[in-house]
Order: sequence, then C-alpha cells, then structure tokens
Amino acid sequence: MVYQPAAGARDLLPLDVAQKRWIEDRLEQVFQRWGYHRIITSTLERMDTLMAGEAIQRQMVIELQNAQNEELGLRPELTASIARTVVTRMTNRTYPQRLYYNANVFRRHWEGRHNRQQEYYQAGVELLGAGGLLANAEVLLLVADCFAALNLQGWRLILGEAGITRSLLNAFPPEIRNQVRTAIAHLNYVTLDTLPLSEELHQRAKIMLDLRGDSQEVLEKVSSLDLEPDQHEAINNLKSLVKLLEGKFPLILDLSLIQTIDYYTGIVFEVVSDTNFQAQVLGRGGRYDQLLGLYHPQGENIPGIGFELSIDDLYQVLSFNQELPQSIPASHWLVVPETPGAEAAAFDYAEKLRNNTDTRVEMDLGGRDVSAIRQYASDRSITKIAWIKADGSYTIEAGS
Repeated sequence: MVYQPAAGARDLLPLDVAQKRWIEDRLEQVFQRWGYHRIITSTLERMDTLMAGEAIQRQMVIELQNAQNEELGLRPELTASIARTVVTRMTNRTYPQRLYYNANVFRRHWEGRHNRQQEYYQAGVELLGAGGLLANAEVLLLVADCFAALNLQGWRLILGEAGITRSLLNAFPPEIRNQVRTAIAHLNYVTLDTLPLSEELHQRAKIMLDLRGDSQEVLEKVSSLDLEPDQHEAINNLKSLVKLLEGKFPLILDLSLIQTIDYYTGIVFEVVSDTNFQAQVLGRGGRYDQLLGLYHPQGENIPGIGFELSIDDLYQVLSFNQELPQSIPASHWLVVPETPGAEAAAFDYAEKLRNNTDTRVEMDLGGRDVSAIRQYASDRSITKIAWIKADGSYTIEAGS
C-alpha cells in the first residue's frame, strides 16, 4: 500500500520550505520595519466566531466537533480570529495596534475538480484602532514596500471603495439589488441588460461598470452622478488618498470592485500581477470599521484595516521570475571523528563551531571510508571538513 496525503493536503520538502521561508522572511522584515508585531491565533475557531463577520461561506469551512459538541472550524482566514483576540484579550492595550501574521488557512471546496488544494499559506497585517487618510495610506504603502522587498515587478494595485459602491447600489430596488451587485462584480453586461430596470437605472448600472481605470477620470465620472452629501464626502476622502499615493506605485481606481467579503466598509483593494502573461491576484484587503464591534462585549466599534498576501501565489510568480533560491542552504562544516575514541572530542569541536550562530555544522555518523566522506561533502556542497583525533587535535581540509 502506498500512503498518500489527505485529499487537498500536501507536503513541503526542504527546498519548498527554503523557498517559502525566503518569501516569509522578507515580508516579516518589512512588517517589523513598519512597527508591526506578530500575533499567532488558534488554528481552530468556534463556528460562530468565523461566521460573525460573514467573511466566508459556511460550506467553505472544514468543520470539526469536540467532546462538548461545540461546532468548530479550521480558520479559513485570519482577520476574524485577530478581531476576536484583540477585543477579548487585549482590552487594556493602547491604540493603534499594529499586528502581523504568517500562518496557514484552510478552505473546503465543494465543487470543481477532485483533490483541489485545501490548505494555503498567508502573510498579512491588521492596523487596528486607526481610521482616516493616514492609516489607509500606511497600509497601501506597506503593500508596495512588501513587493519591493520581494523584487517583484509588473504588479499593480486595484483600489475600490466599498462604502461608495454600496451607497451607489442603494438606488436600485431592494428585490434585485443583489442581482445588480453580482452582475457588476462579474462585469456581466448581458445580465444587467435583462434586469427589469428603468432607463435611468440601466444607465446608472452601466456607469458603475465603467468606473475603472485612470483615477482622475473615474473620480470625474462618479462625481457626475446624483449623489448624497455623505457620498460626496467619501469621494473627497478617496481623492485625498489618491493624491497622497500619486506616483508611488501603479494604481488603478475601480469603483466596481466588490469583494465577496461583506464586512468591508471603506477602501478595498487587490494586488494583481501580470508577470505570467495573465492577471493573478496576489493579495487583497480593505477597511472594516464595524467588524470588531461584532466581537466586542459591549459592541464597541474599533476601526480596522488590513491585507493578506498569498504565499502560494507569490511563490508561483517568483518561481516564474527565478527569484527564489534553487537549493537548500549547505552546511559549512563536516566534523569527522578520525580515530577510535575521538567521538567526544568531535562533538566538542562541533559545539565550538556552532557557537557562531550563522554556522551550519554536521557530524559524520560513521560507517564510511575517507573517500565516501569526501564524496558526501562534495555532494552536499560542504566547504570544510574537520578531521578530529582522540586527543582533540584536528586537521582542516577544504571540501567542495
């Protein structure tokens, strides 16, 4: 019998891990330079926690049950878990809180091909307790810094505003509003034409479909619509943000951008790469000023904004660009007990070498002659061999 991983699961071999760590280390350095601190939340969550923000469909959660018959699920994303943790475990902390994570998430796919991947890796940040222009700008500039650290070219940020888009949709009859929303989200002109709308609303829907492209042009188009005072305020805030970000990175304004996650209340965005000759979403995020109130004991709303980057998708793009390491790190030393009784001296010598924390040291475990030891060192690209005698004396030989 050949044992295989569970359907949708996978194993990461040493080179896979080295490449994954290459990405994660660079992102982590960026997060820390911006003053963010790592948080680790439970892989298992109560289902009511996961469903509170309507962040994901229930059928996508891999569900479990404990001895107390609690409904549990493997986390499909991190924001809900962090929101729960902050309002229940960090109540006496000062704001803003800058948190980052690097973790696996799980999503069940009930349609499509068999054995579809169900475990994913993400890294991201949550900036909590701060609203407004500067917080929004910080998060978007942090995204750009992440991609600079990865030396990733050919990406762009697509920026929307969930509050503006939602308020524009309020002009449509409630009974078909979701159909209009879905058609706009999928850029489905055909469906929009078949919906029972007045000529004025048909025109409004088509304008909403075209609210994508150069920032100034999009802002002029949306400003031409019949808007409420709060909509004008949201558009002015968006104008200020676009002006602050001007020239920092490639930016497309898209007010037809509608995320599947319903807890976003302000800006929403996707980071898209074209380096594989096809658009690929590498990350997404947005502002969620009412999510933490769902978990707060007194229902207190705490503003928040964050993003997640897909390590799996970044891996694909960076592999295509040949940016990732192509081999696992080689050991610097191979320590060999050369004579009978030299084992203790060899371990002592290896320990001294390891006191330099950047030094990788292997012990030869016996059973090989001199030529086989040298061949092993060559095959593993080990640069130095230390031959140790029982009295502690040694001979250093260059390896490969």
